[in-house]
Amino acid sequence: MINIFLAGDSTVASCPRNEAPMAGWGQMFQSFFTEEIRVHNFAKGGASTNTFIEIGYLGIILDFIQPNDYLFIQFGHNDQKSFGTEPFTTYQSNLAEYINGARERGAIPILITSVHRRNFDENNCLVNTLGDYPKAMMQLAEKLDVQLINLLEKTEKLYQSLGPEGSKQLFTWFAANESPNYPDGIQDNTHFCEHGAREVGKLVIEGIKELQLPLVPFIKG
Repeated sequence: MINIFLAGDSTVASCPRNEAPMAGWGQMFQSFFTEEIRVHNFAKGGASTNTFIEIGYLGIILDFIQPNDYLFIQFGHNDQKSFGTEPFTTYQSNLAEYINGARERGAIPILITSVHRRNFDENNCLVNTLGDYPKAMMQLAEKLDVQLINLLEKTEKLYQSLGPEGSKQLFTWFAANESPNYPDGIQDNTHFCEHGAREVGKLVIEGIKELQLPLVPFIKG
């Protein structure tokens, strides 16, 4: 049995039933693997690299993680906020804590850049709303020799291929009375619906295959 631990924010997290069909990609992730892989989704809505540590979630993961297990790390959305971090200083030093913690226990850290928000300009081009956080993660991956899945780039291609209208299908975007949990409708350009979470999960699987991780033989299909 190989365990995959997920550390991240709401774009990864499993959403409560009262928010369905809102979902993070981690909620769908187990379905891509055979029974030899066990996914443990610790991602939490609103979490930044620092608050995830402060509330004790990283500590819990490091208590349970075993040699040859994986720690997938995706943050950035909330690190931008006032309670968060600065890209090339505190963000990187926090990420290093996750990486070193996993490595000290014989586990394998994998960095994953933030997913794009659905934000198109007047020319129907996707706008990066994540500042230097993805760049800072990529820089750290190189410095510490950590394998990285560039989900920023992959989600850009996905959203751009669908366009401003078509990309709505990936998100929690419903008209009034279209979804029971959102009777007044909702237009959320950050959080995926179940379909979107599955599509983004496929991109993470694509990244695993590109890196040729030892997890590949356990991917279904």
